[in-house]
Amino acid sequence: MKPWMQNLTAFFVGITAAAVMYLIAAQPQGTPIELLPTLTPAPIVVHVDGAVSTPGLYTLPYQSRTADAIAAAGGLLANADTRSINLAAKLVDGQKVYVNFQGAQPQGATPSNDSTSDQLIDINTADQAQLETLPGIGATRAQAIIEYRSTHGPFQTIEDLQNVSGIGPATFENLKDHIFVSKP
Repeated sequence: MKPWMQNLTAFFVGITAAAVMYLIAAQPQGTPIELLPTLTPAPIVVHVDGAVSTPGLYTLPYQSRTADAIAAAGGLLANADTRSINLAAKLVDGQKVYVNFQGAQPQGATPSNDSTSDQLIDINTADQAQLETLPGIGATRAQAIIEYRSTHGPFQTIEDLQNVSGIGPATFENLKDHIFVSKP
């Protein structure tokens, strides 16, 4: 091989070796990934009223329960009717939690003409078992009411119950004298 060809070959081998070493030693290229903090849901504000120590507005963490709101309001009074409230119910922003006094008509309720109805059910706070005591409401419809309430917030009127899948005018007619909604 001629000397100029040896020199040219050595030159190209040297350039290739240098390029390979550069690629191996070079820092990776690309856009750096920025890790953002996880979003914390906004707190909720609820109005606690009735048979509690300090009625008023309270700011609570997202997904708080009725028991948390009552604790924030200083707890229940001695004459609170604990049978009429679901302490485990999840709260939504803007909700009113009303704790009845023993022997009092539930707030926002109208007396029933049906003498077999001992107690009205608050469809905004009732649990599955309480809802199943209503005429025409079984486990499936009770769960549908709870899911609707969780998704759309508290019912504003008893008529809003007809927005729940499976509860039409005929079912509502059987229910209307047995239910009420706490005032939001």
